[in-house]
Amino acid sequence: MLLCFGGGIVSAALGGLFSFALCGAIVLAGCLVVMAGGSDFILLQVGLGPIWGPHVGGFSAGVCAAAYAAGIRNNNPGGSGKDILSPLVGTSWDVLAVGGVLAVLGHLLLQLLTAIPVVNKADCIALTIVVMAIVSRLLFCKEGPFGSLDSIREHGLLGTDNWSLSWVPWMSKTPQLIVFSLGAGLLSGAVAMGAKNILDPMASAGAVSAAGAFVVPLIFGWGVAAASLICLELGSGEIQKFPVWHCQAILAALAYMHFGSLLVAGIVGLMAGLLQELLARMFWNHGSTHIDPPAFGIAVGTLLLNLAKAAI
Repeated sequence: MLLCFGGGIVSAALGGLFSFALCGAIVLAGCLVVMAGGSDFILLQVGLGPIWGPHVGGFSAGVCAAAYAAGIRNNNPGGSGKDILSPLVGTSWDVLAVGGVLAVLGHLLLQLLTAIPVVNKADCIALTIVVMAIVSRLLFCKEGPFGSLDSIREHGLLGTDNWSLSWVPWMSKTPQLIVFSLGAGLLSGAVAMGAKNILDPMASAGAVSAAGAFVVPLIFGWGVAAASLICLELGSGEIQKFPVWHCQAILAALAYMHFGSLLVAGIVGLMAGLLQELLARMFWNHGSTHIDPPAFGIAVGTLLLNLAKAAI
């Protein structure tokens, strides 16, 4: 609980997106350690665990603290709960403390979700992020999961008002999204294939843990995509127009691990991009806070892929 609380405070101070890019870098470092025959501690306990996982300090705490800063304290630097780029260290002490408390709650929620049958077939870390964001929107901004009813009435639930409402407008148009997501899926599937070929013999020989050998192929592409978002965090203008593709990466990797096909991985990556955009239009575009489309897509997509694998 203390680890989570401290990480949540720091996450709020750094801001949600910077915290997430840092999480991605830690995950990549952890993957490399495992592939070198080392411990899975950095990967599983720091990058994906209670120390700096995305469901605690590595993303969610900063996102939820931004909603609190906007809806309750009116001191979010960006003026909106959707601003997850701005550091919150200059706001007020209670914003930082709320980040700490919400990280603890995120950790506890994860334990609950993983104990519920069927629900635990989803990516419960991603599902925790989504649930915490929805609850924060409701508590801090008195707004439902779909956002402003007035905006929905004016533009339609799936409307974008000529992309002015869009989450990541530079990659939201369907042709670009399809081509890019296919490429991201093929790339991540190929990385998963290579990492699995290296790590399976090492796990059989006892050189690395079975958990590490499973997680590295699944998460390596996700880590690259997450770390690359530092470009979105620090860029401006055209330079900031960077793709957000960790949803495509992890679902394509999972598809390869389930079905052993790069073609299937590419198709799943393509579908993951479309799913992510659909969820953005439903839960982000009309809202006043950030409900993360990639996390939502990962939670739903993982559930569907795991159920499909079980049905075969």
